[in-house]
Amino acid sequence: MTRQRRTLSAGIIALLVAMTTLISGCGASNQVIIGTQTFTETKILAEMYKGLIEDRTDINVKVIPDLAASPLILTSLRKGELDIGTLYSGEIFNGYFPIEETKDRAEVLKQAQEGFKKTFDLEWMDSLGFENTYAFTVRRELAEERGYKKISDVEKDADNLRLGVDTTWLERPSDGYPAFQQAYGFKFKQEFPMEQSLVYQAVSNQQVDIVLAYSTDPRLKEYDLVTLEDDKKFFPPFDASPVIRGETLQAYPETREVIQELIGKIDAKTMIELSYQVDIEKKSEREVAIQYLKDQGYLTKE
Repeated sequence: MTRQRRTLSAGIIALLVAMTTLISGCGASNQVIIGTQTFTETKILAEMYKGLIEDRTDINVKVIPDLAASPLILTSLRKGELDIGTLYSGEIFNGYFPIEETKDRAEVLKQAQEGFKKTFDLEWMDSLGFENTYAFTVRRELAEERGYKKISDVEKDADNLRLGVDTTWLERPSDGYPAFQQAYGFKFKQEFPMEQSLVYQAVSNQQVDIVLAYSTDPRLKEYDLVTLEDDKKFFPPFDASPVIRGETLQAYPETREVIQELIGKIDAKTMIELSYQVDIEKKSEREVAIQYLKDQGYLTKE
């Protein structure tokens, strides 16, 4: 995920919400607030939710971007500082409530929906159609030359492959390198720890041969990289879903119906392309989101 440096704390969120209410005056009673993490895809999705809600209803929508990571989005939803956000099913592994250990995508999503509803009264909708998780990635020419389509395909060459990887992943106990070696039964010739933002250019420049990337990062398109299928289901699933506060749904039940239009419609390729337009072509999140909604025929107003 392409990360931005600027983040907002919980205290600042509360202040922004208060300021939004003050500025909006009496109209604030007919307003919902959407928060986003620091990475681009959540900002694009927030603008899609906003575009759809304002197109189909008389509700005013405020988007507050750059609210650090998903745990802060969850905290702000629980406190009523936000009404809607985008979260990922793998969030269940962070200890919010008891779970049954599994890496089955449907089961992880089901536990997220049931657990966050019961524990925090949050409506966790079905997947938008893509997940953003770790993915091993290689240059297209290397994939085509050696027939790499899934992670297991590289085992025969692993002794000669250089791995570029996020520094922290090498030592993570449950889904890091030691666990990977146990699951797949092989390791690479040499590991090169680096900042996550550097892995894409490193593999493109042939400084390394294979890297651990994020599955919807626009730099996959920028550097023409191929994602390998996780055929042993090693990495936890992280399906993206809109999440809405229960109290917000009571006040504005139409928000769920409107956002439902997007459920199952945005695959990883589409999300990569949309983020590419923002991060590489330097368009605004709002511009990209509204153009997508128009292209798909979702907007009813001119």
